[in-house]
Amino acid sequence: MRPARIWPRRIGRLALRWALPNSIERAMAKLYFYYSAMNAGKTTTLLQSAHNYHERGMRTLILTPRLDDRYGVGVVQSRIGLKARARIFEREDDLLALVKADIGAQGALHCLLVDEAQFLSKAQVWQLTDVVDRLDVPTLAYGLRTDFLGELFEGSQYLLAWADSFSEIKTICHTGRKATMVVRVDEHGRALQQGAQVEIGGNDRYVSVSRAEFKRIFAGESRIETQQQILPLGE
Repeated sequence: MRPARIWPRRIGRLALRWALPNSIERAMAKLYFYYSAMNAGKTTTLLQSAHNYHERGMRTLILTPRLDDRYGVGVVQSRIGLKARARIFEREDDLLALVKADIGAQGALHCLLVDEAQFLSKAQVWQLTDVVDRLDVPTLAYGLRTDFLGELFEGSQYLLAWADSFSEIKTICHTGRKATMVVRVDEHGRALQQGAQVEIGGNDRYVSVSRAEFKRIFAGESRIETQQQILPLGE
C-alpha cells in the first residue's frame, strides 16, 4: 500500500508557497557590484538605472565620494553628458546611518546607487550590506576593480567578497581586445610604476587596456598615445 502524500501533486507548489512566511516569499533586496576598467560607461549605466526607477515614481539616492570632484562637489556626470545631483560621503561616514537619516527625512527609498565605489572603505562596504539586509533597500555599486598597478582597490576587494551579485561592464583596448586593466602613463605614453593609488583628474593619463597589453607596457615593450583619435558617432 502506497503511503499518502503530504502535498497532493495538484496543489504542491501553491500549498508550499502558502506555507512560507511573507519575509521569505517576497523578493529580497541585494547588493550588486558593477565593475570595469576606466571609460566603460559605469556612470552612464548608474544614471540610466536611476532614471528607470524615477520613471516609475520610485525614489533613489545616489552617493559619490567627496574626493571625486571632477564635475563639481556632489555631481555625478558621465562622459556623454548625463548628470545628476548626488549626496557626497567621506571615508569616515557611516553609510547605514546616512541612509537611515535620508529615509527619515525623505520617506521610502527604493534604490541606493554608489558611484566610484572603489573608494569605499572596508567598513563602508559592510554598511552597504546592512542597508540591504536590515533596510531591504536594493543597492547598486559601480566602480573600478583594479588600480594602475593591477592591484584591487579596498572598496572593490570587499564588494567582490560580499556582494550578492557582481558583473563586468565591458570596454575595449586600443588593440581591439577586451580591456580589463588600467595603466597610468607619463607624457610619453609609458607606464608609471609608482605613485599614489588615487589621483583625481588627469583622465588622459589613464588608459584601459587588455591584460596582455598591460604586461607589454609595464615591461617597456609598448607605449600608448595619450591623445587617441575620437571619431564622431555614426562614422
